[in-house]
Amino acid sequence: MNLNLRAKKNNSYDAIVVGTGISGGWAAKELTEKGLNTLVLERGRDVKHVKDYPTMTKDPWELPNADLVSDEEAQHYEKQMRTGFTIRESIKHWWVKDTDQPYDEVKRFDWIRGYHVGGRSLLWGRHSYRLSPMDFEAPLNDGVGIDWPIRYEDIESWYSYVEKFAGISGQAEGLPQLPDGEFLPPMELNCVENHLKSSMADQFNRVLTVGRVANLTQPHNGRGQCQHRNLCMRGCPYGAYFSSNAATLPAAEATGNMTLRPNSIVNSVIYDPELGKATGVQIIDAETGEMEEFYSKIIFLNASCMNTTLIMLNSISDRFPDGLGNDSGQLGRNVMDHHFQAGAEGEYDGFEEEYYWGRRPNGFYIPRYRNIGNNDRDYIRGFGYEGSASREGWQRGVAEMQIGSDLKSSLTKPGNWTLGMTAFGEMLPHPDNRVWLNHDKTDKWGQPTLVFDAEFRENEFKMREDMKNDAAEMLEAAGLKNINMFDIPNAPGHGIHEMGTARMGREPKTSVLNGMNQIHSVKNVFVTDGACMTSSACQNPSLTYMALTARAADYAADQLKRGDL
Repeated sequence: MNLNLRAKKNNSYDAIVVGTGISGGWAAKELTEKGLNTLVLERGRDVKHVKDYPTMTKDPWELPNADLVSDEEAQHYEKQMRTGFTIRESIKHWWVKDTDQPYDEVKRFDWIRGYHVGGRSLLWGRHSYRLSPMDFEAPLNDGVGIDWPIRYEDIESWYSYVEKFAGISGQAEGLPQLPDGEFLPPMELNCVENHLKSSMADQFNRVLTVGRVANLTQPHNGRGQCQHRNLCMRGCPYGAYFSSNAATLPAAEATGNMTLRPNSIVNSVIYDPELGKATGVQIIDAETGEMEEFYSKIIFLNASCMNTTLIMLNSISDRFPDGLGNDSGQLGRNVMDHHFQAGAEGEYDGFEEEYYWGRRPNGFYIPRYRNIGNNDRDYIRGFGYEGSASREGWQRGVAEMQIGSDLKSSLTKPGNWTLGMTAFGEMLPHPDNRVWLNHDKTDKWGQPTLVFDAEFRENEFKMREDMKNDAAEMLEAAGLKNINMFDIPNAPGHGIHEMGTARMGREPKTSVLNGMNQIHSVKNVFVTDGACMTSSACQNPSLTYMALTARAADYAADQLKRGDL
């Protein structure tokens, strides 16, 4: 047998999934459970659930340097540390070193990355909200961007499907702008949060609810419930929050149909012009630097928004000189994120005999209330708030430079109640917010690097005025004192909700993907991570990625069975 034919036979699968984060884990689970022999490629190292969470149970005194990285080590994380998402000794093993994998910016872009099996599913904030009917209809109604090729009804059942498996705790509220889901029992608001909730309902007719999060409040699908340690980013030994490592990848492995290959950097998708299809992917082995090819009938690109775009832009052929599926010229354009860090905080006198149990790993959520129905502001779309109330701890004594008996006497009871909230606002798509490849600057594996040129624009800045003013108004009405409004300048990427660079649409002339997440011109390649999003809404997007992935995988498996792919 010809050696090339033998290699192709040995490296051939029914499906290839690129990436093991939230959407990649779901693609792996769904495709393998439907009987497809599936190769799952991850550019980073392997991470086994529990076994590879080295700091998950360490106490503060067991961590070197008071959990702070040295100045020498910090130099490797220059761009990620500037965001305030501090790289600490307890979690630095999850973050990419900027010195190994650089990128350039025409305008600042905070690209926060974790490359390993599980990806950022080990690091996410776990807030899990459905997009609403009005979110899918907004571009058509206000004429900004392009129309979604789907509506809420197209993925409503898929939201339920993924919620039932992942385990989302939350409270039903009956709001059209924030559809209810399949919830486990909610976590509890504390007394000050409940006070704010009542005040908002009475004085503004607005809703405050406990955050809907992928943290289990009871045992679920073989995983343990949350212990309120709030050490989620270290990896949870109980599997109490949803991650690929704790949930979807074990399900895929249990089928016997998954081959997981870490340290496999996908360089490009192989396109066959005679077939009009993709036939596989080319990878760089991250440990040896050698190139290798793998083949399949269908491919799911779930490398996270920007890396999926990098792969597509780097997949050059005579048919696609500007990147795989880029007939519209929209690949790499319409970069979106959520803008945040605008809101207010204050102090509350009262409830001095009240406290709370543990370190709850979520806060409250105030769903969008602006521009519902009729637009009544000088901007379009809207925002929601995340926040929490707590009591000052022993650190206040250090801040006040107290010592000895003064310190002891001041810490006989908890400190004052404080409450803060920050808004997450929708960012509109704009074709000039874009990313492209720099072939003259490569990473340590010789891959081209990305250049970002994206910024917040007039609509976002107008929205931020309400984001901070409304927050202060609600706190003042609830009787809080010493209220401080804040509007901290931030750049796209900082919200860690990158979206939009290979958007879905109805027309191949204006979009990259169709309503089933297929590349218009390469039907056996699917994109279901953040790159597929047509608009961003203001809700955390990960639950939508899960639903879109499960839906697309079901469709792909059915089409493959019918012989249509």
